[in-house]
Amino acid sequence: MVGRPFRDMNVVCEWGLQGLRASARGRVVVIVDVLSFSTATTIAVSRGATILPCEWNDERASAMAKAEGAEVASKRGKGRFSLAPASMRDVPRGMRLVLPSPNGSTLGFAAREIDATAIVIGCLRNAAAVASWAADRPVAVIAAGEKWPDGSFRFAIEDWLGAGAIVHHLSGSRSDDAEAAAAAFISMRPRLRDVLAVSRSGVELIEQGYPDDVELASELDADGAVPLLAGNAFTLARS
Repeated sequence: MVGRPFRDMNVVCEWGLQGLRASARGRVVVIVDVLSFSTATTIAVSRGATILPCEWNDERASAMAKAEGAEVASKRGKGRFSLAPASMRDVPRGMRLVLPSPNGSTLGFAAREIDATAIVIGCLRNAAAVASWAADRPVAVIAAGEKWPDGSFRFAIEDWLGAGAIVHHLSGSRSDDAEAAAAAFISMRPRLRDVLAVSRSGVELIEQGYPDDVELASELDADGAVPLLAGNAFTLARS
């Protein structure tokens, strides 16, 4: 039996930049980059900061910060605030921070030109809050994924589970991809911390000395904040 076309589903799930461009029109877009942009942004916004996504981590990021009255985040371990979620626990209210990353932040930067009804950031920490905010509207959940050293796409189990955690709370018809993500989340929900810790991305962070980032990223529904793209920046969405 042939089901409904993908485009007619209320909830769809896709990967990366091409998935964003293919599925965003007329939908609430949720960008999921669990390790680490989405988690860092959710923590920062919950504390009253503003996060500006940026595709570049060079002088162009500095130029953006100057134009926006913001600071550029440091590289991990090189300054007070960085892509490390743990660094955002002490971010001051009102701070404006350009936060470059090759995955989630790049998607957030590209999303400024996408014909979506809204762009929000999702992760395990705010899965239920994001789903509640987007309820009863068409939604595209975009898992960011990672990159291999040559720049090619790398599957990221943490983003698949983050997407599934959000889809799990959304009602209405779902694409098969969205159903699969939700099923993966339900299956692994009792051991999220362990799954993230042994994932390729998690192992990399732990070996680099950032186990707290993995811990924070695995805390399911620890935050009620929904970062919403307004202009060039993510700020706290109002219910």
